[in-house]
Amino acid sequence: MDKTVLQEYIDACELVKDIEAEIQKLNRKKKTVIQTNVKGSMHEFPYVEQHFKVQGTTFTVKDDSRLRYEEKLLEQQKAKAEQVKLQVEEWMLTIPSRMQRIIRYRYLEGMSWGQVAVKMGRRATADSVRMELERFLKEI
Repeated sequence: MDKTVLQEYIDACELVKDIEAEIQKLNRKKKTVIQTNVKGSMHEFPYVEQHFKVQGTTFTVKDDSRLRYEEKLLEQQKAKAEQVKLQVEEWMLTIPSRMQRIIRYRYLEGMSWGQVAVKMGRRATADSVRMELERFLKEI
């Protein structure tokens, strides 16, 4: 495990959120209904004008096929991103608690090294926490 995997974790989490939003957007498009009023009359005498409400969707079979394919691709991307996320979370369970905290603050919550040092306490400095993590990552 290295820093790049931690960055991938952050990106994977964001990608999952983005993909879920995109899937919801596709599903909303399927449900869009258009309504209009039309008027007409009988073909025979007496010609009586009548008004009708017509509603439907502009969603065609071709659109449906394309959207199903897009949704399938998005689901595959989501599954892959979730797999990366789970791998990192499993790895986090195997490392010391202090390293878990440092990694969580720095990479998952996006804090600066100074903020991480304050959260860690015990007179930690930004450089000392950064070096501690770098040494740990070199050892594994």
